[in-house]
Amino acid sequence: MRLGQIRWNNDVTAAIFEGNLARPVPDHTLYDLVRRSEIDHVPLRELARQQASSHREEIQPVIPIHPRELWACGGTYDLVERRRPEISFKGTARVCVGPNKPIGIRSDSTSTVPEPELAVLLGSRGAILGYTLANDVTAWDLLRDEPLHLSEAKIFNGCCALGPFFITPDELADPRGIEIAFSIRRGEETIFSAAGSIARLNREIGTLVETLLRGNTVPSGSVLLTGSCIAVPRDAALAPGDVVTLDGGSLGVLSNPAALV
Repeated sequence: MRLGQIRWNNDVTAAIFEGNLARPVPDHTLYDLVRRSEIDHVPLRELARQQASSHREEIQPVIPIHPRELWACGGTYDLVERRRPEISFKGTARVCVGPNKPIGIRSDSTSTVPEPELAVLLGSRGAILGYTLANDVTAWDLLRDEPLHLSEAKIFNGCCALGPFFITPDELADPRGIEIAFSIRRGEETIFSAAGSIARLNREIGTLVETLLRGNTVPSGSVLLTGSCIAVPRDAALAPGDVVTLDGGSLGVLSNPAALV
């Protein structure tokens, strides 16, 4: 099942996506569905199906969830596996955007770059509820200058894009089969393009989740970014007006313009 959110009747509303059409889930955001499924002990996809309208219409997706917390993994595609994965706090819904909304370029950075990733929606006790695309925007020059600037390099307005929807694990049994086609366009020119495979991930996704939860009670409705499968070079650092696109096949397409923040 493809689950996300739309703007419907002037509210952000959960929806089931079927091809180019969406079935609204009235009176619920996706976070509301996640919490209700846990309280009522009903699987998320079943609850969504029960509550969804039979009405279908062509509506563009917005951010698929406003995550309670956002966490990011690093070093997960390195050739040499580290003793334990790097996991850092990336922020909250405040710094996240959905499809077609501007991602941020720090005004004090000369090398803010996008990072295409697979993201995981978490339920209680780390249950994996779905997968989506993510763009983990990072001001790498701040981090290279001083490792203690990790939070500044990672957390700022528009530092993460999510979407266009989550695919539930019953429909995506093997996320390692996902291939991401990635591009940065500047006007009419593509200044960088590459493809990356989630199969190169050097950790099991369950291991990343388990590491995140050690001594750390992460709330339901949080999102974990699993690491970048493509290294973007410094000469492809973002400029205002650039358009970054991730095409994840069955995960859909996530495209965002870049703007100074």
